[in-house]
Amino acid sequence: MKVYIDENMPRQLAHALNILQEVLNVKEGTRIEILSIPEVFGKGAKDEEWIPKAGKEKAYVITQDYRIQTTRHQRDLCVQHGIGMFYIKPPSKNGLSFWEMTKLLIDRWEEIRKIIKKNQPPFAYRSTLRNKFERMQE
Repeated sequence: MKVYIDENMPRQLAHALNILQEVLNVKEGTRIEILSIPEVFGKGAKDEEWIPKAGKEKAYVITQDYRIQTTRHQRDLCVQHGIGMFYIKPPSKNGLSFWEMTKLLIDRWEEIRKIIKKNQPPFAYRSTLRNKFERMQE
């Protein structure tokens, strides 16, 4: 199972989460791999390009780009290709700092894993800095 970190988040975060997840993969007999969208699909890849490719892999995506959910054709692409989306809404237009994002994802990683295990994609969940993930209307 693949979880992609969008390019609006540090690629190093994908690498670090992947390393940490390796311990859980061995312990739980799972295979979750965390990857960076720009490293796999190319820096600046358009959402319309990577969404279908990620869908073929039955992937999940973590992003700060809430426009994917509010832009009808992009949201429809996510649904059509069976993507599980996790939107993290930053407190300002500048997004979260590196450390805020790191702390938030580490804090919410267990919750993300539980949502993935319990829910069949397509789905969309949203979270803020203070609130846990809540399911969104599709």
